[in-house]
Amino acid sequence: MSAACGPVRGHLRLEGLRRAFPGGQAPVLDGLDLDVPATGSVALLGPSGSGKSTTLRLVAGLDTPDAGRVVLDGRDLTRVAPEQRRMAMVFQRPRLFPHLDVRDNVAFPLQVAGAPRRRARTDAERFLDLVGAGELLRRRPRSLSGGQEQRVALARSLAARPQVMLLDEAFSALDPSVRSEMHELLSELRATVETTLLLVTHDRHEAAAVADTVAVLLEGRLAQHGPIQELHTRPATLAVSRFLGGLNEVSGHVDRGAHVSELGQLALPTGATRAVSAGAAVLLVRQEAVRLVALDDPTADAFGSVTGIRSRGARALVEVATAAGPLHAELPPGQHPRLRQQVGLVLPVDQRWVVPAAADGTPALPDVAERV
Repeated sequence: MSAACGPVRGHLRLEGLRRAFPGGQAPVLDGLDLDVPATGSVALLGPSGSGKSTTLRLVAGLDTPDAGRVVLDGRDLTRVAPEQRRMAMVFQRPRLFPHLDVRDNVAFPLQVAGAPRRRARTDAERFLDLVGAGELLRRRPRSLSGGQEQRVALARSLAARPQVMLLDEAFSALDPSVRSEMHELLSELRATVETTLLLVTHDRHEAAAVADTVAVLLEGRLAQHGPIQELHTRPATLAVSRFLGGLNEVSGHVDRGAHVSELGQLALPTGATRAVSAGAAVLLVRQEAVRLVALDDPTADAFGSVTGIRSRGARALVEVATAAGPLHAELPPGQHPRLRQQVGLVLPVDQRWVVPAAADGTPALPDVAERV
């Protein structure tokens, strides 16, 4: 690909962004700090109403924060008009011009920037080839599938040569197989054009597929930011663990590097107690890490009776009633425990983590079905 197709790199920083709307009981965003390195990819992940799309609108200049700054490569863009920010945004609906063919849709931002029509069309064809849509250039948007429309929308965004690309739930309306194709395409594009990417999603699997790091927003605040694997296995709070689908919580307390509960004293890995030096704490172990063993297996850390088996395709989610409450294990194909079977559970030491106990007023643990 020629250098002309590549966008300028951009280091994006959000500093103390706050946004409240009239009549709201609490700010939609409340002091958001976030760093997106040049050519990096960060996913904003959170439930509906957590402030994800508001953040993207503030970055794009489609809304103005009540406080805080949007900084790109050291330049404060907070009061800069959207068209002068060198950013491109891809929405859930592609918003292609129905009266233009695909090539002229992609050429449009180039012509607006002053490029002659012939050169704009030539560049548009290059970007369409880049996203695997070169054969569509003569077609009209109404004849395209959803996946094809989003490929064209990506090509049009890249044609604007943005420093930062913003994606707002861009693939959420697509079928799962097409969504997976778009994730692969986005990864390929990042390797080719080295664009800086900030995307909004409510799907943790999508975040894991396309982002270097994930920023979890809960109730307008940044709850945690880091690699998705770290967020799953080393969540900062109960709220982060629950949002990311964690099912196992054992109440107890920390004492001399171990968690003490109805399960007994379980050793913790180095660094696990950094957020909880002593006192009340909740032990977390991802259900994917828990193993079922025979009742007399000496490696078992807990014991109980199977009270539920939920199919997860080739795998099975098993609930076991223990002295400390229900624990869950996600089993690989081939393991088929029976209801009411007595089993042992292995909670691998390196997968154990503790967080502070929930403060008064914290919502009760959601039903398992809501988090799997």
